[in-house]
Amino acid sequence: MTSSDFYDIASLFMFLSGFVLGLGAVTVIDLHGFLGRKSTYWTEATTRTHKVTKPLIWAGITLSVLGGIIFYRNEDLQGIPLYHLIVAIILILNGQFLSFKVSPFLLRREKEGRSSELLPSNWQRNITISFIISFLGWWSALLMLVVFLLNK
Repeated sequence: MTSSDFYDIASLFMFLSGFVLGLGAVTVIDLHGFLGRKSTYWTEATTRTHKVTKPLIWAGITLSVLGGIIFYRNEDLQGIPLYHLIVAIILILNGQFLSFKVSPFLLRREKEGRSSELLPSNWQRNITISFIISFLGWWSALLMLVVFLLNK
């Protein structure tokens, strides 16, 4: 096994591990958020669940980005590698909104004893848009990786 083979294996493993962590956590929190739109039970469950999923999503994006940088080290920044870079930037920006705007809002409501109350409609709308961005970003990036690997 050459050092290039080792880098390919290790980086693809990191890349895919990031998808397992990040996409799994995004799927869980998106489902909770969707159910929480009309249910006080699921609103409270979402507040509690996001404390676990948030670090998993950040670990996933970190592993995916680092793995992708190494995996695509010999590729031109065009096509799927460029798409992955754009999606990573979008997911990071989206994650910043969720982590630094939505999360503190949810935690503040929990501290006030209001975590089971339905969220105001403007928050629901913004969170729904953000969840859609996360869900589509992660799933489409995974699909693009599969396409890239099959075309190699």
